This record gives sequence, C-alpha cells and structure tokens, in this order.
Amino acid sequence: MDIFRGLKFPPNTEIGENSHFWMDTNVLFMTAMMMVRASRTAVLLLAAGLLLTMPGLPGTAAAQDPQRFFYTGDGRLHLVGLKSGKTFSGRYRAENGLYDSTALLTIQKVFDAPADTPLAQISLRLIEFIDFLQDHFKPAARIEISSGWRSPAYNTHLRETGRLAASASLHQYGMAADIRIAGVASRRVWDYVRQLGFGGAGYYHGSTVHVDVGPARSWDEKTSGVGTDISTDNKLICLNTDFDIYRPGEALALRFTRMTAFPIGILPEFVLEKLSDSGAAERTAVFRPTFAGEAQSPCAQFADIGQLMNIRWHLPDDLPGGRYVIRAVFCNKDWEYMPAAITTPVLEIR
Repeated sequence: MDIFRGLKFPPNTEIGENSHFWMDTNVLFMTAMMMVRASRTAVLLLAAGLLLTMPGLPGTAAAQDPQRFFYTGDGRLHLVGLKSGKTFSGRYRAENGLYDSTALLTIQKVFDAPADTPLAQISLRLIEFIDFLQDHFKPAARIEISSGWRSPAYNTHLRETGRLAASASLHQYGMAADIRIAGVASRRVWDYVRQLGFGGAGYYHGSTVHVDVGPARSWDEKTSGVGTDISTDNKLICLNTDFDIYRPGEALALRFTRMTAFPIGILPEFVLEKLSDSGAAERTAVFRPTFAGEAQSPCAQFADIGQLMNIRWHLPDDLPGGRYVIRAVFCNKDWEYMPAAITTPVLEIR
C-alpha cells in the first residue's frame, strides 16, 4: 500500500532517510499509519458486528451447542486413574458447548480404555454425570477412578474369580465407573445418587462408590444380585441414545446395552413416540436406522455387543419440540426372559 498517496509535499522535496525532510516525513508516516490502522480497526469492528449476528458460525452465540444432557457439570474435571496411572485436569467442554477431542482422548486413558477400540469409548453422559457430582459435592475436587472400562473378557474373568462383577455390567460399555471424590464420604455420594432417581449407584461400604448412566437403581454388597439370574436371557437389555437433548434434523446414535445372551433378533424398523404431559405415548414416525452390522432381513440377527452399537438415524427436520422415546421390537426370541420390546430413556427435542 502507498501510504503517501494523497499527501502533498513542497516541489522538489526529497523523501528518504538522508534528506532534511526525514523528521517531517516521519511524522507524516506515523500519521498515515494511524489513519490506516484506524480504518482497518473500523472495518474489523464492523465485520465482527456482522459475524455476531449471523447464525451457524463457529464461536458465535447462535452456533453454541445446546445442553446435551440432563445432568451436566461445568465442563472441568480433575481425574486420576488408579489402574491406568493417567491423570486429567482441565476443561473437556468449551463454554460454547463443544467437546475437546484431545481432552476426551486423555480421559479415555484415565479410564483405562483403549482409544482405538470403538466398544471402549467412554460415554459422554458418564463424563458429564461425574462432573455434575463433583460440582455438587466439591468443585475442583480430585476424583479417583478405581475401575473404569472393562473388556467383556476381563469382566468374565472377574466373575470367574469370585469378584463382584455383573454379567450385564455397564463397565463393558464405557457407561460406569467406580469412583472416590476426595474429601467426600462415598456413602454421601451413594445416598445422593439414589435420591436423584438417575443412573445406578452401588456401595460396598468401602472408600469407593459405583456410578453408572443406566436405569435408575441402587444396591450394596447384599443386594447387588451378582451371582443370581437377575440378568439371565437378556432380561435387563436396554436401548440408549448418545445424548439426552437434540435439535430437529440432528443425527442420533443408538446402542443396545446390558446383554447377556446371543444371538439377538431385532425388527429393522424402530418407532419414535412422543410423550404427552400424562406420559401417554403417541406414534410419531417409523424409521429404519443404519446398523453397524447387517440388518436387511425381516428379523436381523446380531451376534455380539459390537454389532449393536453405533446405530444411526437423522431426526426429521420438522420434528416438533417435546419429550420422546424410541421403541425397538425383538423377533425370533431364543431367550425366555427377554422382553418383547424396549424403549429408550426419555429424550428431548428443543
């Protein structure tokens, strides 16, 4: 840019570092630069004002993701993995609601979960719930993870060696953890989760408490049901969504959990039902989600946990706000105690 364009000098004036005019031109130079900077600042401020009013741009208020879960924390955690030896301290979710993939990868390691195994992905719902508990009891407190993710093989090994490990354990799905919040009695945590009526809470009268983001229930070492037929024949099978709260048109992921017997037959058509204020369900849509495994036959058969995760569907763009559930129906049932159909926990469209 020619910063001297438009400036008038006396005839035959030399402009340069060896000229007598240097001091004057230096002043002119600084004045011109201030004019340029002022103009540039005005343009930037104008552009910033326009950006802040445009929806859908990263970093703007309109682009912020909504709250994704019913129970959330402030987006910060201080975690110590007693088995993994890994730690995490900091923010895993930005103020605009977006998750930090690098932070989540570190949290995976704290939970002793391999990053390259889809089955081992730690549930965001669990991370947020632990954050919620931390903020409730003692913000910024250190949380020790004594048991995070377990492979199905390791979970079976624990059972075979007489340990308190349920055959339908949610540790196998990255949806459970045994924790201790520094400075907080585990009995207090157990009592509080029970009162919430959300998720699972197990207490064995030690220094840790089991928390999970499955159905609401609680137990201790006398009532855990481990070693009984409580989960025989997929009696406790569940269907879960990746989030609690969605917007119309967004992608939604489903997975089945708490399975104990295979194969499992599922009708390929699922049903979206809207709940009224009284709790009555009204059929809103019938859809065919995309399965990770084969699901083309009238009664698709699935042989393991991995085939029943990452089931995808897009919510309709014109879906009204409200409370919904998704229903799945089983077929060719080989297991006596398996339910005929199940629904997800309530999800909200906002």
